[in-house]
Amino acid sequence: MIDERAQPTLALERRIGRLLIALTYVSVGLLLGGVVLMATAGTSPLSGGPALNLAKLPETIAGLDPAAFLWLGILTVIATPVSQVALAAVAYARNGDRTMVGIALAILAIMAIGVVTAVAGTV
Repeated sequence: MIDERAQPTLALERRIGRLLIALTYVSVGLLLGGVVLMATAGTSPLSGGPALNLAKLPETIAGLDPAAFLWLGILTVIATPVSQVALAAVAYARNGDRTMVGIALAILAIMAIGVVTAVAGTV
């Protein structure tokens, strides 16, 4: 029998699981859309592509630019585990588990350091 106090945690874990599945499908769809658009435009996947420009991303998505779909798909792939850890931190905070909140925040900090380091290395 499941403890009644565990019910909210299990429900949140299910929601987090569904979010991960949905983001995975979205990212695969975006990447696939980018590849299809590249093929229809006659662009070789080996030819390289433009750098990521977040300011122009909505405009290039609207213009059906294949690279924009690929970039958005990659960003979604990156955001998927980050969202999982952030939601887990919220769940732990709701349950009053300070240790796990600290661990989740430390993981988010390590992820952020990795992204900042990667971005700084490309500038």
